[in-house]
Amino acid sequence: MPGATLPAVPHYQRPPTTKEDLVWADLPIIDFSKVGTPEGRAELVPQVRDAMRTHGFLIVINHGWTQAQNNRIFDVADVPFTQVSEDEKKRFQTKTQETGTPEGYKLRRSWTVNNGVRDELEYYTFFGQSDHPEALQPFLPEYHEFARHNHYNVLYPVLRLLATGMELPEETFVDIHDFDETAVKYARFLKYHPRAEEEEVKADNVWLKGHTDIGTITVLWSQPISALQIMSPDGKWRWVRHIENALVVNIGDAMEMLTGGFYKATIHRVVQPPKDQRGFTRLGAFYFAMCNDDVKLVPFTDSPALQREGVVRKVEDMDAPTMRDWRKARSAAYGVSETKRKDDVVEEQIINGVVVKHYN
Repeated sequence: MPGATLPAVPHYQRPPTTKEDLVWADLPIIDFSKVGTPEGRAELVPQVRDAMRTHGFLIVINHGWTQAQNNRIFDVADVPFTQVSEDEKKRFQTKTQETGTPEGYKLRRSWTVNNGVRDELEYYTFFGQSDHPEALQPFLPEYHEFARHNHYNVLYPVLRLLATGMELPEETFVDIHDFDETAVKYARFLKYHPRAEEEEVKADNVWLKGHTDIGTITVLWSQPISALQIMSPDGKWRWVRHIENALVVNIGDAMEMLTGGFYKATIHRVVQPPKDQRGFTRLGAFYFAMCNDDVKLVPFTDSPALQREGVVRKVEDMDAPTMRDWRKARSAAYGVSETKRKDDVVEEQIINGVVVKHYN
């Protein structure tokens, strides 16, 4: 918020990056300083297309916010966890299981991870609601600006590059991602807390099972605690490396369905950090984008690129859910509904006729 006098907030001290020799995912780095010109976008289109077809993930740099703005957003991202009492958190607890909408707090130990071990993740979601804890009130303009920056300066350029990569009109995906629709996007701040060692052993060091995201595009603001892993094209888990003031952007299920499998929703998970980072909490800042609620999740089959590659559907067009139906069903089911174990690795559940896999 340039020129504004910002309210005081306790500074969030970021932990140091790991010095351990981890096996890192080789994710393409996309320079967004080039999106402002036709020549720059033409250069980026094949990079983004190939990244999202091969990895389903990429890294964005030079997205328009400075390191100082990045530091500030992590300061205010910590407020929902350090400045709000446990009693007040319970008062603003999400009713996702009843409503399928995620606003408010998800409290620690409300999901089962594995072998009876509960999670140590808490988060606060901004989903268009007007009522927030008192400690958050001074920072609401900044939270809103965070959402706007992600939507207009990150999401929209990504959507344009993805559409052009399919040889569709540039605004094809932008046109179904309105900002004013309350049900198509949300900002979320989250914090993972360390677990007891005996629970780590029982849960095989998994903090969040391998999964794909619900929506179209997810934007994760890179932070120094290494814990995110993605399943690489060769089927092996690899760590995502931290880059200062960079964004980790990935495809979700809804975009995979809209593109007939042209772009891939890649499986990813959160695990116990390396030894030199254990004992720290892990603070995250996210933006989850979804297309407009009334959009039916069927492929854009007029894409010449998709016609050449061939359509891969998760469900027949006549049975495909709308974004609203998919969002509500997936949100309500996560972490609490029954899954069937297919083998030693994969657990499955059927949601709106679509097979949803969890990798444990």
